[in-house]
Amino acid sequence: MEKRVIKVTAAIFVNDGMLLIAKRKSTARLPNLWEFPGGKVEPNETPEACLKRELKEEFDIHVSVGEYLGSNIHTYDFGTIELMAYRASWETGDLKLLDHEEIRWVFTHELDQFDFAPADRAFVEQLMNGAIEI
Repeated sequence: MEKRVIKVTAAIFVNDGMLLIAKRKSTARLPNLWEFPGGKVEPNETPEACLKRELKEEFDIHVSVGEYLGSNIHTYDFGTIELMAYRASWETGDLKLLDHEEIRWVFTHELDQFDFAPADRAFVEQLMNGAIEI
């Protein structure tokens, strides 16, 4: 029997040429790895609504979701995910670390200095080689 693919979203925030990345907690699945903020799509939820909800839950910020940037599928030992990336804009709220160890604003050329979750690595490559323009 084929396993269900878990749909997950990722926000690509750009501010003054820098990207927002977040480090997962040491107690989380995929501990201490970096990722683009986002989360799992709930039943009957659009990816855009998911991003808004997850960023409110994890960082206490309100965002607007923009252009769809693509997706990739990655299989972990716990299941297969489809990671869908969107441009996002931070609208309101003071960012709080409610579900991550830390955040950083980094330049594209610095992304390879961080240990990203495997599903996020395809987007790191695309951002670094210009396939996704910021």
